[in-house]
Amino acid sequence: MQTSADRQDRYQYPAHWEADVVLRDGGTARIRPITVDDADRLVSFYEQVSDESKYYRFFAPYPRLSAKDVHRFTHHDFVDRVGLAATIGGEFIATVRYDRIGRDGLPASGPADEAEVAFLVQDAHQGRGVASALLEHIAAVARERGIRRFAAEVLPANNKMIKVFTDAGYTQKRSFEDGVVRLEFDLEPTDRSLAVQRAREQRAEARSVRRLLAPGSVAVVGVGRAPGGVGRGILGNIREAGYPGRLYAVNKAFPEDLKEVDGVPAHRSVRDIDAPVDLAVVAVPAEHVPAVVAECGEHGVQGLVVLSAGYAESGPEGRERQRALVRAARAYGMRIIGPNAFGIINTAADVRLNASLAPEMPRPGRIGLFAQSGAIGIALLSRLHRRGGGVTGVTGVSTFVSAGNRADVSGNDVLQYWYDDPETDVVLMYLESIGNPRKFTRLARRTAAAKPLVVVQGTGTAPQGHAVRATRLPYATVSALLRQAGVIRVDTITELVDAGLLLARQPLPTGPRVAILGNSESLGVLTYDRCLAEGLRPARPVDLTTGARAEDFHRALAAALADDTNDAVVVTAIPAIGEGSPEDAELAQALRSAAAAVPGKPVLVVHVELGGLAEALSAAASTAPWAVDKAPGTAEAAAPATLTTPPEGTHLIPAYPAAERAVRALAEAVKYAEWRREAADPGKVPEFDDIDEKGAARLIGELLARGEGLTISDAETCELLGRYGIPVRRALPAPTPDAAVEAARTLGYPVALKATAPHLRHRADLGGVRLDLADEEQLLRAYTELTELFGQPEELRPVVQGMAPRGVDTVVRAVIDPAAGAVLSFGLAGAASQLLGDMAHRLVPVTDREAASLVRSIRTAPLLFGWRGSTPVDTPALEELLLRVSRLVDDHPEVVAVTLEPVVVAPHGASVLGATVRLAPPPARDDLGPRTLPAY
Repeated sequence: MQTSADRQDRYQYPAHWEADVVLRDGGTARIRPITVDDADRLVSFYEQVSDESKYYRFFAPYPRLSAKDVHRFTHHDFVDRVGLAATIGGEFIATVRYDRIGRDGLPASGPADEAEVAFLVQDAHQGRGVASALLEHIAAVARERGIRRFAAEVLPANNKMIKVFTDAGYTQKRSFEDGVVRLEFDLEPTDRSLAVQRAREQRAEARSVRRLLAPGSVAVVGVGRAPGGVGRGILGNIREAGYPGRLYAVNKAFPEDLKEVDGVPAHRSVRDIDAPVDLAVVAVPAEHVPAVVAECGEHGVQGLVVLSAGYAESGPEGRERQRALVRAARAYGMRIIGPNAFGIINTAADVRLNASLAPEMPRPGRIGLFAQSGAIGIALLSRLHRRGGGVTGVTGVSTFVSAGNRADVSGNDVLQYWYDDPETDVVLMYLESIGNPRKFTRLARRTAAAKPLVVVQGTGTAPQGHAVRATRLPYATVSALLRQAGVIRVDTITELVDAGLLLARQPLPTGPRVAILGNSESLGVLTYDRCLAEGLRPARPVDLTTGARAEDFHRALAAALADDTNDAVVVTAIPAIGEGSPEDAELAQALRSAAAAVPGKPVLVVHVELGGLAEALSAAASTAPWAVDKAPGTAEAAAPATLTTPPEGTHLIPAYPAAERAVRALAEAVKYAEWRREAADPGKVPEFDDIDEKGAARLIGELLARGEGLTISDAETCELLGRYGIPVRRALPAPTPDAAVEAARTLGYPVALKATAPHLRHRADLGGVRLDLADEEQLLRAYTELTELFGQPEELRPVVQGMAPRGVDTVVRAVIDPAAGAVLSFGLAGAASQLLGDMAHRLVPVTDREAASLVRSIRTAPLLFGWRGSTPVDTPALEELLLRVSRLVDDHPEVVAVTLEPVVVAPHGASVLGATVRLAPPPARDDLGPRTLPAY
């Protein structure tokens, strides 16, 4: 049998085809190319396939593979013949291969663009989505090798495989001949195939997290023999939380005759447990973790929470140890939270799991909480607890995940889980880093359309131990892109909790109009000022005076809520001194009673030194309407309130100790509600009849044949942009005065004379541009002035360009960022964008609505719309230009950078006066590629 050294592959082993994937049931598998070294694995795999599955694959009884078969199925050139295998524990569980064919159906080489494809999946792993994952990957490989269409022949009775092909979402043809179903389908991704792929990704990744958060059995590995220590503490936390599943304590140092620890069955190894184990919590020193992982993998454990430290956070050696940890766990199909994790919590009544270092179980609630570091996790849980009757009361935690170094399970995976988790209404995340901003933005947009997502984002410097893709985008740009995806961006843990309280307890406001009422005029005015500062539209505060009673608050709040000119109400309250002043519980009941009558508007309370009010507002209290006609001081009015449990769905009123905190939370809710309304109709990516996509692709291919990455010439730039209906105003070189005169004659007066040297380009403020030159005399005078000021023509690189209509100078840029993907940017040219950073950004592809909002979202946008009596410019023409640039970079990933500067937007039309385009080979895989886990 041949060895690796004997291979004569046309291409080297394509390591970038290797990938870890999450399967339908939440387990993982590794996909990789099949090589000549896999002969024994292939034979062993085939022996475990049922006769029926073999028959479906070969259309005849085929009990074993011949030596010729083994040679054929393991020798590939990675171009015309490719085989991929899905493996678990290093052994094959499924295979797929394609063979390129010509029009006659015989083996062929390029430029033939069709291939036959066939699958074989072990019966024990059928129904796990293995074939669907393999189809995504083999299709990506085929596209990379120039194959555009697959053909597959399937027996009519093989319904499972027919379903794999038909459900994939590709454009296909189906025929029946000689007792065989023939399927042909194009491999170009379609909207449907992409939607199918992402729906499968969401279901698989959500299930993989669910297996970690809701296990039927848990083993704590590293439980000390004596009280104390991390492992013993975790075991105690799980027991005290009331976990109903099977629980085991594991430590290889246990005496052989030890049967229990704290009433929990004790074992020296996970292998010794005579029942399935779903989750292992690992709390042993890092050097012992590999042996634990192997034990867990061999026992069939589904997932790990690794609390152990000493990994990537400790330096290069630890980073390599972390890579080995992930590789080992994935080889067995397990997912990992950690290492260096704080742990996980699930407060669901049927789970009650506190596999964390938190000594107390948070009360059940509707908030999902994610943090990366243990310190932040502790701070968040502590902050929520300190809000008293707040979030740890009724609006408590549904699930909590501290991912530590997030070597495997990350915020993206947990978002997939929370997206359709019925127990979670609001998601709070503290992200010290974002490993895959492109995917996070995509998932955040979908999640935010269903439930609020509040994020504190790190400052852009990844903590030690976090694997983060390099990005060329500024931190502020990434933040802006997150906001456009519906993320509620806040800066501190305090703001995170403040926003979460409001969003978990109150309905979304329908607009920015705010009523303010309370018993302190000064506190009302302060709240009014903060509303103005946050862009809200407050009404004048209603002062109830310091003598206001509970029924006065009830009456005023009921009136404010009933007023159609109010979208939200802020109640301000300070302690009242004197006979008849409302007690905390009485005031809370009055406010909740009034709010219950009009449940569609949010109500917030700003309280000063009312220690019991926040708790009272969250406590169970009567929701019966207040009898506002009771006479103050009567026996009936003075009767104590009866406390009852509020009905399901009752909104609890959040209370804040400072006006600025309440108003900031409300402002974020207003912006999020507006985003939700706009997201319901995101617009569309328009089609333009004059775009020549194929012609542009041919031109790009010809240009890239000259080099790996290049900035193309002005003429080539004009030609490429012209294919997308983006004309660039012609500019002719003027190396001499005579050449300048000849250029002007060609273009026609009036003209502009511009220096294009790098230090003078786009710098009209330095005097390197002369405009409105009406004749030859003015042109020659300007030429002389430029050369006297800045040097010889060889240094200046002067050009002559026809004058564009006067307007507002703007700049349009598009860049392919390795982390965030394609980003379209817009701003005014000059100091506004260069000095003040006044640029707006959108992810590509941009819809018509997004293009309109992009133009209007910069601070200097009023200059485009007739500011201080100026003539408004043609913003529809500008929006069309933005859409065309978006289409260019979306259609052609080889276009990695486009700059149009300046773009003069006149009252009628927009003129591109300068343009540069950079090309580079496209990445082998992108966000449209097959599902994969981050590589390690």
